[in-house]
Amino acid sequence: MPNLVGKNLQAAQDEMQSVTGNPVFITTSHDATGAGRHQVLDRNWKVCSQNVAPGKTFSEETKIDFGAVKNDESCP
Repeated sequence: MPNLVGKNLQAAQDEMQSVTGNPVFITTSHDATGAGRHQVLDRNWKVCSQNVAPGKTFSEETKIDFGAVKNDESCP
């Protein structure tokens, strides 16, 4: 698993598709502030956390989730 913390959410999703070789590999994300906002435009959000640690092995069945905040916000 690559370290995607600090990356733009859209770029993180694109990298996961590239790493897996699967152009439709699905990841999920949630509002890291706990406010429950939806990440409608992924390019407007940045990754604060990931549920699979960098360097860990994963498979196409692994559910990968990113905690994200708006680009102009600080990670909690």
